[in-house]
Amino acid sequence: MINQLNTILSNSHEAFLTYQFASGESKKIFLYTIAEEIEAIGDTLLQTASEESNLPLARFIGERARTCSQLRAFGDLVAEGSWVDAVIDSALPDRKPLPRPDMRKMAIPIGPIVVFGASNFPLAYSTAGGDTASALAAGCPVVVKGHPSHPKTSVLVAGAIKQAIQKCNIHPHTFQHVVGESFDIGKELTLHPLTAGVGFTGSMSGGRAIFDYAQQRKVPIPVFSEMGSTNPVIFLKDALLQRAPEMAKAFAASITMGVGQFCTNPGILLGIKGSALHQFTNLLALELSLTSNFKMLHEGIYKNYCTGLDSILNDKYVETIYHAHAVGDIIASPVLTRVTASNFLKNPDLRQEVFGPFSMVVECNNMSQLIEVWQTLKGQLSTTIMCTDHDLTEHSGLLKIGRNIAGRIVFNGVPTGVEVCNATVHGGPYPATTDGRFTSVGMDAIKRWVRPICFQDCPDALLPPELQNENRMKIWRKVNGNLQNQALS
Repeated sequence: MINQLNTILSNSHEAFLTYQFASGESKKIFLYTIAEEIEAIGDTLLQTASEESNLPLARFIGERARTCSQLRAFGDLVAEGSWVDAVIDSALPDRKPLPRPDMRKMAIPIGPIVVFGASNFPLAYSTAGGDTASALAAGCPVVVKGHPSHPKTSVLVAGAIKQAIQKCNIHPHTFQHVVGESFDIGKELTLHPLTAGVGFTGSMSGGRAIFDYAQQRKVPIPVFSEMGSTNPVIFLKDALLQRAPEMAKAFAASITMGVGQFCTNPGILLGIKGSALHQFTNLLALELSLTSNFKMLHEGIYKNYCTGLDSILNDKYVETIYHAHAVGDIIASPVLTRVTASNFLKNPDLRQEVFGPFSMVVECNNMSQLIEVWQTLKGQLSTTIMCTDHDLTEHSGLLKIGRNIAGRIVFNGVPTGVEVCNATVHGGPYPATTDGRFTSVGMDAIKRWVRPICFQDCPDALLPPELQNENRMKIWRKVNGNLQNQALS
């Protein structure tokens, strides 16, 4: 297998030698064609994904649309061109005491990228998901390690990408697909000297292992592992008094969405002890009791869910509010627990993510204690504040605290469901991700696969089009400190 992987990465590097110079327009056509080929698979793709994941068919109608939409969005991004962040500082030959040379900077692709498919999103975070789409948009060839829990789905999508490569006359090894259950495959792909970066979505243990392998290389490479979080939610008093029933319904749906198998699942709920929080907790338990139980993605995730639950439920200080025992193979029922803030603070194990339809209410004595608990939960993909205007007036400093905890702060909404747009941040401080400076969702995901390069006193004809005086692409550039899209004289 090692010889096979060596060939794959050698081929990927060969593709990089030409693909890195592909124009934005040609990459747009390529990405659009991938989307069209995925759509052309039709119901076969939806049915296969549903069968392999135990998720309903309707789920994949939306997930396929998201997958194709983000491919096209990255196509539009690179065709327009301003994403390279071009900067020009013109020469100042008369500057004293020393003249300034002509300096021009932009982002360029880093090389072959290894992408690990995620189990919980067989389409949107896997073979042609956000990591692959953003890397191809950046000008980087991609090697995908298909997830073993949905191999047929991965092969179908890989075939669609190969069809697009042929139709667009792209180098045949710009995309390659690797199958196999052995973790050693991922290890060897990460350690290979021609791999330039890695994208991973999955467990803490898997993401950290990939990161550690990359740092052990002779030449370390960036690894962008998204490893989940507990996504703490704060419920302030006035919001609880005014909107408890609707919030209970919304969060019951969020906790159980996709059988709780979302990295943005609201796993910890914070509130101040009292009748308002007590009423909300009871309403939430009631709403959870009205939800149906479904199979989890695969046996491994189900076993991990049971293990995590057992650890929580066996803690003598944790009270079980709702737990319907599901009957059937790998079927998971939602679980709601409660613990006092003081006991929560004493046990760091209670801060760990339980990946599944689980959430824990942490009862705090006052706002000071709530903030103390909140601040122990640093390193989150998201954190949420459920509030009214009156609540925010009373506790105006919460936003200053929240910005140091997570990559995304949600107001009066559920954290599940991540919009794909320019402003999105799906990342956060460690351990949510291995590099909280970047996002794995949204247009800025492309920035993970590039590096800046500066051209000093380079003849105009030799510069990339994005930095040439004429600016034929009419992209926005920072010229001597000012954004503009005009040509330079």
